[in-house]
Amino acid sequence: MGVQTIRAGERFEFPRVGALLVEGRARSALAAFPSGAIDSVVTSPPYWSVRRYPGGSTLGEEPTPEAYVEAVVDELCELPRVLKPGGSLWLNLGDTYRDKNLAGIPWRVALRLQAEGWILRNAVVWDKVKGNPDNSRDRLRNLYEHVFHFVRSRTYFYDADAIRSPAAPARIVGGRVVTPTGVSGVNYRRQIERSRALTLDEKAAALRALDDALGRVRRGELSDFRMLVRGQQRTTHSDVEEVSGRAVELARRGFCVLPYHPKGSKPGDVWQIVPEDEWRADVHAAVFPADLCRIPILATCPEGGVVLDPFAGTGTAIAVALELGRRAVGIEVSAEYLAVARRRLEVARLAA
Repeated sequence: MGVQTIRAGERFEFPRVGALLVEGRARSALAAFPSGAIDSVVTSPPYWSVRRYPGGSTLGEEPTPEAYVEAVVDELCELPRVLKPGGSLWLNLGDTYRDKNLAGIPWRVALRLQAEGWILRNAVVWDKVKGNPDNSRDRLRNLYEHVFHFVRSRTYFYDADAIRSPAAPARIVGGRVVTPTGVSGVNYRRQIERSRALTLDEKAAALRALDDALGRVRRGELSDFRMLVRGQQRTTHSDVEEVSGRAVELARRGFCVLPYHPKGSKPGDVWQIVPEDEWRADVHAAVFPADLCRIPILATCPEGGVVLDPFAGTGTAIAVALELGRRAVGIEVSAEYLAVARRRLEVARLAA
């Protein structure tokens, strides 16, 4: 699993295995890429008005938030072409204060990309768990950043099973099966039997459905479930039948059973991940952690597919892509950072 390094504009072929590192600006390097070559982009561009980067890059040094937004969008303008039709873009951005005013940079960029035709599927909050010391006396500490998931099409590659957390096994307590979240059926049974909103036939059907769900849990066919009973629980979305299928089912049957996915739950849109520490001894000051890349790559890049980071830095996203059995392409304007990335990838290759 080798690592090939070239300069923007040089002829190249995408690696069948391993990684390709390209020295140059994102836009100029991407212009030479073939169309539809990339499965997933996972990246974190230089933040606005935070630090200066070596290698001649001025991205992040724009005089205004508006100018920065336009610069980021311009650097990424080739992505719709180089992405496969079912490809994804995962964009990590932090915010900045200027004259005591929070600039709102992440959402400015996100809304601008939507105006360019990108479809925003998730706005993930990255809870960094711990943060730098903050001596300000008139505001709270900042402990989160955003990770936006964009696509270009309403249908795209997404492997939800690859990122699920396996469900815990059910337990038997006092002869009763109890789901991992504590559902034994006792409360539901009591609600059904005492209900004044259900007819006798609806009560009988609801009790049969409850017993069936508990039996499936006992046999390992179902990991967990919830039950809605007319007059007892909210429908969780809306009681208006025109917009809620659950409201329709409650009106028609008096109850509905909501099964959990048998392979476990998907991650939510708040990720608790400690910023990167391992490579802080090098010249790169960013804190883009490997764990921030795993869910995006597993979910939106098939095995053997190509992950791109157009602001590769010291190669975190590239290293994670290789670790997960994907190919990877990194673009970085700083030769200094790129040299660190290459050494890092070679160390990982030799240790594998």
